[in-house]
Amino acid sequence: QVQLVESGGGLVQAGGSLKLSCAASGMRFSSYAMGWFRQAPGKEREFVSSTDWSGSSTYYADFVKGRFTISRDDAKNTVYLQMNSLKPEDTAVYYCAAEGAGHGSTDGHEYDYWGQGTRVTVSS
Repeated sequence: QVQLVESGGGLVQAGGSLKLSCAASGMRFSSYAMGWFRQAPGKEREFVSSTDWSGSSTYYADFVKGRFTISRDDAKNTVYLQMNSLKPEDTAVYYCAAEGAGHGSTDGHEYDYWGQGTRVTVSS
């Protein structure tokens, strides 16, 4: 059974940093692309960042470019999202997801497995 477990969320002041982790189990992690998505209250889920199966290609939403960095550690079956210069508008539940095709799609519908999410709150 595939499980994705996010951690690292919390409350931070604007300008601060957080590092999210997503630990995967029950899957061949190194074959999957991994993505991060978020959903703010009252809003649709949106793409944040993704990495292909190899980690050599990474993708970012325009609103996080230069502030967030995605990385993966296949030895630990974990994907990370380093978030710097956080803004109040980054407040959301952040979800990691696994894509079997391995490309790192920006479309959430392409992902096969999802975690339960971790809440990030950025105060002004």
